[in-house]
Amino acid sequence: MSIFLLVLSLAACGGNEDLFLVPPVTTPAAPIAVGAQSLEVRDVILPAYVAEADILVQEADGALRPVGGALWADDPRTGITQALARRLDLGTTATVAAEPWPLFDGPDRSVQVTIDRMVARADGQFELGGQFAVISRSGAAREFLRRFEIVEPYAGPDPQSVADALGRALTALSSRIAESIAR
Repeated sequence: MSIFLLVLSLAACGGNEDLFLVPPVTTPAAPIAVGAQSLEVRDVILPAYVAEADILVQEADGALRPVGGALWADDPRTGITQALARRLDLGTTATVAAEPWPLFDGPDRSVQVTIDRMVARADGQFELGGQFAVISRSGAAREFLRRFEIVEPYAGPDPQSVADALGRALTALSSRIAESIAR
């Protein structure tokens, strides 16, 4: 009986937060030919302030504060990794999956993305910055690192506007990655 009461009391502690997803991407008209049959997206590396579930907005004083009662629906690292993998899968000719690679034969290449800045700025711009590395599993293809800085406008300091801007920034990032691999 005491275990039942404990479970019941823990269930009552659940929050009433609104949960937000990274918006899905539409299929592009023409996928980019990348010269790799398969591509693995490794778990995205995020700064500590992004790794939490809170949706943050920078205020005029420079402080990052949570948007009241709004959380990312998924763990940010997992959600961003999966969203990026989906965008690359739909936007390129390669078969793309997030790690762990689900097939017996390993991928031709891997992409490691490190985000060092992800902020909905006080000036109405959403900034996504960092670097990505394209790694050849066999050593036969060219490996490289590229920095990126992507800025997208967002409508206001509400969670859906921030989620939409993140979605657009990830679409822009996936295009940059695909174009870099295609060269």
